Amino acid sequence: MSTTEPPRPTTVEIQTETAGGAVDTSVLRRRNFDERLTNDDLAPLKEQKWNWYNIFAFWMADVHSVGGYVTAGSLFALGLASWQVLICLIVGILIVQVFANLVARPSQQAGVPYPVVARLAFGVRGANIPAIIRGLIAVAWYGIQTYLASHALVVVFLKLWPALGPYAEVQQHGFAGLSTLGWAAYGVLWVVQAFVFWRGMDSIRRFIDWAGPAVYVVMFALAIYLVATAGWSNTSWTLGTVEFTGWEALPVMATATALVVSYFSGPLLNFGDFARYPKTFGDIKRGNFWGLPVNFTLFALLTVTTAAATVPVYGELITDPVETVARLDSVWATLLGALTFTIATVGINIVANFVAPAFDFSNVDPRRISWRTGGMIAAVGSVLITPWNLYSSPQLIHYTLDTLAAFIGPLFGILIVDYYVIKRGRIMLDDLFSMSTNGRYWYRSGVNPNAVVAVMSAAAVGLVFVLVPGMESVAAFNWFIGCALGAAVYAAVSLWGPWPERPSVDDDQLPVDPFLARQDDAASMSGEQVGQP
Repeated sequence: MSTTEPPRPTTVEIQTETAGGAVDTSVLRRRNFDERLTNDDLAPLKEQKWNWYNIFAFWMADVHSVGGYVTAGSLFALGLASWQVLICLIVGILIVQVFANLVARPSQQAGVPYPVVARLAFGVRGANIPAIIRGLIAVAWYGIQTYLASHALVVVFLKLWPALGPYAEVQQHGFAGLSTLGWAAYGVLWVVQAFVFWRGMDSIRRFIDWAGPAVYVVMFALAIYLVATAGWSNTSWTLGTVEFTGWEALPVMATATALVVSYFSGPLLNFGDFARYPKTFGDIKRGNFWGLPVNFTLFALLTVTTAAATVPVYGELITDPVETVARLDSVWATLLGALTFTIATVGINIVANFVAPAFDFSNVDPRRISWRTGGMIAAVGSVLITPWNLYSSPQLIHYTLDTLAAFIGPLFGILIVDYYVIKRGRIMLDDLFSMSTNGRYWYRSGVNPNAVVAVMSAAAVGLVFVLVPGMESVAAFNWFIGCALGAAVYAAVSLWGPWPERPSVDDDQLPVDPFLARQDDAASMSGEQVGQP
């Protein structure tokens, strides 16, 4: 797109709120945003009305999925005892909580989604780089989660119509690695998810508000039933073969903890897509606390208990909840369990892997790609990558997570360092939507070369760890390595490289944006500081 094209401003109305959350209609402003950078979906929100429970429900939907259960179960293949796996799950989720609070602040402050916040570091045009990376990763995860949910739906089909059994065998009736019945289940869920998404963010919010809690009902019922059937004394929490004890287990536990963070790295990076909606930053922190360490710890305990009870009941360890409910004697119990896990996985898929590419792809060309169009691009792409081939074994699960983390980690590190260190928590809202060469985020032709150098160099290191034989143990830490490298390289080249940014102290001299200052005032009345980190 040529920079000589005359800008065509878009008039955007922005409403601010009082500390109590009511819209203050006396503070209604008009701003001219370049239409090449904005549409109704990317512009700052007119109203921020979510509360802490909506964020809590977001994380419940993220945790309570077949993918979360299977990923947690795959950690037992590392040769750890159950209590060691449980510690890894808890430590990993505490790390996720800390970073979720960090990445949420700029989006809540400005009321804009992740790709717009990325313009702070990458430039108004360069933000398409992190947006496309995250969008493509979301496409992969969207396909994986849809496949995992469709597997539960196949169980339902076979319980209702056992004669369909041959069509569930990929060797007899299959295409591209998926059975005919699998394709049918995948197609049904593809349409259902598209329907919920198409109805908009309010519909998505209502869906996840009850989808996450519904899984708890089934999880508790399943755990109680299996433990009661096996007998408490016959239930051992030592799952699989314990190969590591004492100090030799620490490196393996560190690997397991890193895998937990890698699993959440996708929704963590674009958490701003949802953090833009709550009234205050306090709502976000409260929702993150209940949705991550508290909720995830309870879910982990239920996961370990349920998996442990499958050994005495079925004679083997089953870490897939769908396979567990498929073994139940009651047809109705199996149907209820499988459908609930399906609904829960649909919930996380929509919030983490449908919403993200919707904003990301829309950011590429706001005039031609709406939020809904961006989401449908992701939905179509999810079929083409044949996701069932990416998540078919613990080894492939870890390989997939390591590869995705190689790209997500650097992006996260760059965004955090830029906002908290380089920009010192200041956002010039008008400049986020300006193609003016004098804009704060224009950099060089709309791209910040410092951010591009940082993300490419850090991601290249992560890919080496994934692709070079013998580096698998290091690749498990790709998110942490990439995050640290991305942050360090970005800070170094920004301060001392060939394209130095203006010193961070200059941002303290910039005028405070009236819209953001209004949010600061409202937040300070409730004990929060939003404009400054």
